[in-house]
Amino acid sequence: MTERRATTRQRVFKSGTIEFEGKGIECTIRNVSPTGAALEVPSSVGIPHEITINFTTGNTRQRGHIVWRKAKRVGVSFA
Repeated sequence: MTERRATTRQRVFKSGTIEFEGKGIECTIRNVSPTGAALEVPSSVGIPHEITINFTTGNTRQRGHIVWRKAKRVGVSFA
């Protein structure tokens, strides 16, 4: 399998919130790099293309867009 990511992602297990349109969905950040992240969610249905991730640890926010989605996971590229 060929790695297509621009940078290597670090595996993590951190809590966060996906924010959009005044709403928030709790998520678990499964891996992260300077250019993106993989998020575990209750359901990927209803999450729009453009989002903001609020990393609970460190109280950091990062804007991004969904580049792939599965039933309970989404891949995000940071803007």
